[in-house]
Amino acid sequence: MPQKINKSQTGKPFRLVKFFTFSSLVIMFTATLVIAALNAHWVRNLLLEKSKEYDTLLVENLNHQIFSRFLLPAIIKYGEVRLKEKEQFQLMDNVVRSTLHSFNVEKVTIYNHENIISYSFDTSLIGQNNAGGVHYEKAMKQQPTSRLIQNGSFLELLFWYPEETKIVTFSPLKTSQQMLVGARPRVLGVVEIIRDVSDDYKQVLKLQGLIVGSCFIVMGILFVVLRFVVKHGEKIIEKRADERLRLEEKLRQAEHLSAIGEMTAGVSHEIRNPLGIIKSSAQLLKNKMKKLDANTKIPDIIVEESGRLDHIITDFLDFARPKAPDLRPCHVNEIVEKSILFLTPQFEENNIAIQKEIDNRLPQVLADSSMLYQAFLNILINACQSLYNDGSIIIRTAYKDGKIRINFIDDGPGIPDEVIKKIWTPFFTTKDTGTGLGLGIVKNMIEAHTGSISIGNNEPVGANVEILLPV
Repeated sequence: MPQKINKSQTGKPFRLVKFFTFSSLVIMFTATLVIAALNAHWVRNLLLEKSKEYDTLLVENLNHQIFSRFLLPAIIKYGEVRLKEKEQFQLMDNVVRSTLHSFNVEKVTIYNHENIISYSFDTSLIGQNNAGGVHYEKAMKQQPTSRLIQNGSFLELLFWYPEETKIVTFSPLKTSQQMLVGARPRVLGVVEIIRDVSDDYKQVLKLQGLIVGSCFIVMGILFVVLRFVVKHGEKIIEKRADERLRLEEKLRQAEHLSAIGEMTAGVSHEIRNPLGIIKSSAQLLKNKMKKLDANTKIPDIIVEESGRLDHIITDFLDFARPKAPDLRPCHVNEIVEKSILFLTPQFEENNIAIQKEIDNRLPQVLADSSMLYQAFLNILINACQSLYNDGSIIIRTAYKDGKIRINFIDDGPGIPDEVIKKIWTPFFTTKDTGTGLGLGIVKNMIEAHTGSISIGNNEPVGANVEILLPV
């Protein structure tokens, strides 16, 4: 006996696959966010490093210009440098602004060697003492420093997309080595440059956002595809599990029926011999009673019931041990006509009309005509019994796709749903008399011809028995 498999157990491995699939997607989404954060940090550091190198070159150029265009001319002309004097300050301002023109420099501040602001774009800062802080101290030790200053709302700073980004660079202001041949450069002060890099920073972040957005779109598409695959796979697994359960149920039923069939065949065979003796003895008794003119119906009852019991045993044997069909070329329409002809008296007695929709172009089939004849008779008798009186039966034959279709359609009350579910169950019957094997025998006969039979309700009323036979 095969072990019954629970449907939930069948889906466990697939649920594990689904779990790993969705877990992988969550991990990939999380990894994308982490990479985006690391990328933003990397962009920030890269921008700072590049800006630092750029500003260092800018300060070197400014050093050279201040030394050659302001410091030497001022010493030659005025004897000393005094930026407090308007003429020298204007000369210095012209040199600085012309040098840094078009470099997007927002502010320049120059500290002297005593950490006092000597020059600035903002003239209100000139003269302030100790304004450079630790960055001034590092620059005096010839250690340039740069830092980013970002301004914006809390959300803008949280998502690394500030409204304004500036880079502040402190670099030593030294004498020009090219003009002081043989002398070592000397630190004269510190230059502070504030440059607005908001546009560059936003362009880089836009590119980063485009990359991250593309990753999310790809991940989303992948998620949808995987979800579709998982759902489709789930349906396939469930369908296969259902099919497997049905096959196992059929196998168990077949084994059960096989055991019952073997037992029934053996018992029926043993009963048939004494039944034959009882029947023949009853007929002899009946003949003797006729000679004695005895008025009794007991022998008739014995003969009649013996015949009915013999018919039941024959059904048991036909169901338990179906015989192999003797396949020969034959015409289905001829077998149908023979069945109608045989039951015509019964149809007329019950006032049942027969409507034939016969396709005369049907090809021949290899079949056992006697078995098909018996199957058609059983179906027509069942239809006749369901109609009682004043009904009609449509008998239709057709050929399509290599198969002959035979339909027996009545206009009776139809078959209840709970009966249809059990209609092929052996020994199940709704009649007061009968073995419940008639339809099972018909089904065995049709399947012995590699055909199929189905029973259902017809719209709006009645039942429809459909048989398909391969050509």
